[in-house]
Amino acid sequence: MPTILFILSLIIVVIIILIGLEIFNRIKLRKDVQQRWGKQPRQPRFDKEESLKEAWQSASDYQEFESEVDDITWYDLDMFAVFELINGTYSSTGSEALYQRLRNYNFSQKENQTMETLIQFYEEQPKIREEIQYHFARLGKKDHNFVKQYLSDAKSKEIANQWLYICLGVLPFVGLGLVFVQPMVGILTILGSVCFNTIYYFIKKQMLETELNSMSYLVQTISTANAVAKLDTPLKSQLTEQLHALKNIPKFGFAFRVKGNSEAEMIFDYVNIMFMLPFISYHYVLSHLEKNQEKAKQLWDILGQFEVAAAVLNFRTYMPITSQPKFAEGGVKSEGIYHPLLTQAVMNDVDWQANTLVTGSNASGKSTYVKSVAISCILAQTIQTAVAESFRIQPGHVLTSMAVEDDLFEGDSYFVAEIKSIKRVLDKASTNERCYCFVDEILKGTNTIERISASASVVDWLNQYPSLAFVATHDIELTEILKNSCENVHFEEQVTEEQGITFDYKLRQGPSKTRNAIQLLQVMNYPKEVVRRAKDEAEGFDQTRQWTIF
Repeated sequence: MPTILFILSLIIVVIIILIGLEIFNRIKLRKDVQQRWGKQPRQPRFDKEESLKEAWQSASDYQEFESEVDDITWYDLDMFAVFELINGTYSSTGSEALYQRLRNYNFSQKENQTMETLIQFYEEQPKIREEIQYHFARLGKKDHNFVKQYLSDAKSKEIANQWLYICLGVLPFVGLGLVFVQPMVGILTILGSVCFNTIYYFIKKQMLETELNSMSYLVQTISTANAVAKLDTPLKSQLTEQLHALKNIPKFGFAFRVKGNSEAEMIFDYVNIMFMLPFISYHYVLSHLEKNQEKAKQLWDILGQFEVAAAVLNFRTYMPITSQPKFAEGGVKSEGIYHPLLTQAVMNDVDWQANTLVTGSNASGKSTYVKSVAISCILAQTIQTAVAESFRIQPGHVLTSMAVEDDLFEGDSYFVAEIKSIKRVLDKASTNERCYCFVDEILKGTNTIERISASASVVDWLNQYPSLAFVATHDIELTEILKNSCENVHFEEQVTEEQGITFDYKLRQGPSKTRNAIQLLQVMNYPKEVVRRAKDEAEGFDQTRQWTIF
């Protein structure tokens, strides 16, 4: 009797310790959610772009949008770094939704209106916002979770031999029944089936690990949806409606509710293994998902909206200056626009109503300015947020051609890669849809005469379509050739003997009248004879428009 009491006491103590650890972990998580609010997000381990892009591409099989930020534009503008500034999400459901929102958008702004309703609710009800974020934090993140593939085509994810898993799972219970008839046979059956099931599970798990992990995250997400649906939010009725046919999945798919991040859950996981419960639950959840696939897609979209709205509000909270854009006919007009990735960014204004050439010296700020405008054009239309004091835009596509590189796999030279990049911009503009086209150092991969003539022809050609081009260039000749069809703005340098060449990065009207390449050679201590002769040659060409033969 004392031995039995000791064992029971030990079991009770272990249970109390496990419960205490679980409570401690939950309290710690709530504090973490509170402390991270209003600060720049940090995601050291999860949300790798490969995984997010994978989910985005899978979702494109069943979702359509009017505009897409293509890969060239995305990487030209370093938009993944911008995404990381905004990504204050706590689950992969949220981060995948945010990534998709930054890559796709509609011109109607209906999705943004829903987001703004949620943002206003979060501002008025910070406690509920914290509770929602806490539930998503409990769900956590799992890269390459493949849930979007299940939503796209659940039938293709079926696994074979379902009846075998059911029979193996029942065997320990058969042994338990035999204990009362043939004790030794029953005990051997229990031990043998448990050992076999455990070994067989780990063998099959290696083959089906992706499927089991994906199903686990899917079931856990529906559990999160059940928790969020209990809260009084603007999307409660929509969430409840889509969840109605799916809310019982966590009960029958309980084997997948284990996240493995606490001691109690790890013990429960071993029980699942002994009875083959993950394989048995997998079949039930998948068949239920097939019958309610459209509702599941809508459910994931709603859950994503909860996280995206909180992330956008957090971005607006900690960034020094942001504004909500206004949408109206015309071009782009903004005050105090700046680049979000720069810690000491200089603000400039934008009044972009016609094709515009941006000229200026090397390192004067041309490219940064053009990119800052392009980024806010995207953010304004995707998350209703511009990195500026004010911002107005007519909805349209955003395309860039900036960070062009040689394509070794395609066998393209720099210039061929460049003209392909610009050609896709022209193709989109020729559809007569509104496009905002950003080009940095247009056609710089070829000789001077053909570069200037082709660049002038490309920019002038765009005038016949309802698009706008922002072209940063060193070719001052373009400002003269296109003076009747393009606006001109520029950046300048300041040259002093004490400080050499400095920049204020402030935008000025009109074309650039200065050059600084040769002065930079002097600053970098090039041989004096090289610098002197370069200056003489440049001044001679300016006067005669002819080069001296060396």
